[in-house]
Amino acid sequence: MDATAATTPFSTLIRTASHEQHTEAETSTFMSDLLGGRLGVVAYTRYTEQLWFVYRALEEGAEALRTDPVAGPFIQPELMRTAELERDLAHLRGADWRRGLEPLPATAAYADRVTECAHTWSAGYVAHHYTRYLGDLSGGQIIRDRAEKTWGFARKGDGVRFYVFEEIANPASFKRGYRELLDAVDADELEKKRIVDECRRAFALNTAVFRELGEAFPRSA
Repeated sequence: MDATAATTPFSTLIRTASHEQHTEAETSTFMSDLLGGRLGVVAYTRYTEQLWFVYRALEEGAEALRTDPVAGPFIQPELMRTAELERDLAHLRGADWRRGLEPLPATAAYADRVTECAHTWSAGYVAHHYTRYLGDLSGGQIIRDRAEKTWGFARKGDGVRFYVFEEIANPASFKRGYRELLDAVDADELEKKRIVDECRRAFALNTAVFRELGEAFPRSA
């Protein structure tokens, strides 16, 4: 990293360095069609299924990292999403929602990378934690609003509970605190560069999931 990067808050460095990949993920054809109301609730359901595999990997990995000096401060119970996803899936798929549930190949690769980082590289796990949870608190709220309006889910009810952080009263304040944790990460410049690269990789893995979802649900479907 150059001298400018060395004096830039790490949270800012991560956000700006991964901006291109973040935009690519947000503007994928599948997500654009989903948010535009051009796909049915079946597509939304399939997307929610894929999220479950990723968050199960994130949150199973979190258990072993609670006392980790790098990742530990980020493991906060109010962020956990697996239980909410399972409630949404029970609403969308029925009580036997686990039956026939399989990840897309891109989703499996994404979840495997999260698990690998959780077990072997806690700073890399932080990169995945950041890209998912801060995104949920921000752009995720747009998805919730569109889903409620498009498919008639109750406001902040079953079907969209994944996007509802009931234990976070002030998301803006929480996000500021999260960025302060990023700024305080104890890592040298080389390690910080590796974390930024892993953030880019996380967005690329997410985009690959959107690409496969787009193939499964072309706009005419």
